[in-house]
Amino acid sequence: MNFIAMDFETASGKRYSACSLALTIVRDGQIADEFYTLINPHTDFFWRNVQIHGIHERDVQDAPDFPAVWEHIKSFYTPDKLVIAHNNRFDNSVLKSTLEHYGIEPPAYQTLDTVRSSRQLLPGLANYKLNTVCDALNIDLHHHHNALDDAQACANILLYQDRRFGDQRIRPFIKMFG
Repeated sequence: MNFIAMDFETASGKRYSACSLALTIVRDGQIADEFYTLINPHTDFFWRNVQIHGIHERDVQDAPDFPAVWEHIKSFYTPDKLVIAHNNRFDNSVLKSTLEHYGIEPPAYQTLDTVRSSRQLLPGLANYKLNTVCDALNIDLHHHHNALDDAQACANILLYQDRRFGDQRIRPFIKMFG
């Protein structure tokens, strides 16, 4: 199985305020590479978001803005690539809103939500938050709301589901985005 797990953190409730991004690249069912960056969103940080992820305005002062980051990652977002996230409605909307904010056409790519697949394949959990699913599957989640740790955990959830339930059970969760 090949896919990219993505996770964004935002500076505020504005979806275009991405302040960190992580990608975990999976090739042939193994984590093969990772990408992490802080992003300068050039917008105010809301105290509640800072409380959740711990990223402050001062932390991103020298970080690249999103168009510079996009140049490094856009090859992962093509119609033949699968990009997953835990609660992908949030992460996909952050990507789309941030690209639109900078006047960049959002791409089309395949996507899968591990919240949705977990609800169907792992019934009976108290909830389907990332930390709850990771606890149920004995997946390490070192620092919840650290984009890299969250992307790694998301990748490991789908790898578990693929091993346990097989490709045929996973395929129906894949949708086209864009």
